[in-house]
Amino acid sequence: MTIAALFDPAVRPDPYPVYAQLRAEPFAVMDGALVVIGDHQRCTAILRDPAMSSERRRSLLGSNMGEPDELPPTSFLSLDPPDHTRLRKLVVKAFTPRVVSALRPRIEAIVDEQLGAVAGTGEIDIVSGLAYPLPVRIICELLGVPEADHELFSEFSRWLVRGLDPSLTITETADAQRIEQARTGFRDYFTDLIARRRTDPRDDLLTSLIRAEQDGDKLTHEELLGTCTLLLVAGHETTANLIANGVIALLRHPDQLAALRADPSLVDGAVEEVLRFDPPVQLTTRIIREAARIGDVDVPADAVLLLLIAAANRDPAAFDEPDRFDIRRTPNHHLAFAAGAHFCLGSGLARLEASIALSAFATRLRDPELDEASLTYRPHVNLRGPDHLRVTFNG
Repeated sequence: MTIAALFDPAVRPDPYPVYAQLRAEPFAVMDGALVVIGDHQRCTAILRDPAMSSERRRSLLGSNMGEPDELPPTSFLSLDPPDHTRLRKLVVKAFTPRVVSALRPRIEAIVDEQLGAVAGTGEIDIVSGLAYPLPVRIICELLGVPEADHELFSEFSRWLVRGLDPSLTITETADAQRIEQARTGFRDYFTDLIARRRTDPRDDLLTSLIRAEQDGDKLTHEELLGTCTLLLVAGHETTANLIANGVIALLRHPDQLAALRADPSLVDGAVEEVLRFDPPVQLTTRIIREAARIGDVDVPADAVLLLLIAAANRDPAAFDEPDRFDIRRTPNHHLAFAAGAHFCLGSGLARLEASIALSAFATRLRDPELDEASLTYRPHVNLRGPDHLRVTFNG
């Protein structure tokens, strides 16, 4: 099997048999410029290795990976220390445990509103009715994006996320054009909003980022653009997929749903198991700075290491019965939020949103059933989640 199998749209409903085969041993493609790695031990070590780079523009593949241009170049997602460290320190203050915990009442209110809107109807599209509205409203409110613009960002975000996939998977000219339009739209919108916040500061994250200072440093305009776009896309898309994937997993494993309904305190474990079992982020990359041998592959300097997070999360060498969904699983050292210096700074917020949403789903909807026939997945390789998720219930 080759890496092309992973990019086949036919495997979107269930890519895990493909991941199982790709996980066996590291292998090189594209004349050695890209090395595919899927086992838990190697992925963990690479993610934690400070000698690895995240600056994809400097790789042997350069812009051919598709990823370098998905966000403004000063997004700290694709930077190495010391630039990554400086930008992350300026942003991380907005995601401390205290700040995140204070959002609980607002998250609960939104979940209550969304589920209340379908009470008595007997059905809900989890994607449009819960999974997407919750995180986009939270991150937009944090950044100070007006409510009237939330829908606009859902459309922009949809195409920006498509741009996260390796460019070799984006074969339609129309798709490439929409991705570029979304990038331009995001940039223009935030340029205008940043200008407004400089003259009319508010009690929001964007104003805080404009004012933020670390060791005399402030974010430049380009850094502000990159950071805002990253926060909005990462804070919206990944959490939406986490919630939707969680609902699917629970409905396909009714014993686990029953356990969660009987004991809501299991919800944190349920979120961790969803992150392992069907992670919203399926893969990531690192650049190896110096030539090395990985498995049986001689890897040249500046090659791209494609880390299959979803494969590592089901590695039988790291997890007992890895294909079994178990909300009581412990330990659960999944890599859904990466590891090392680039560990997801929004992980606490994502976990809180997912725990509140999944707990409410389990306890408020009576006898929910998944409409498998209508379940469709988005075409993304990198971020995994359904396009539609119809659930019927009593009441």
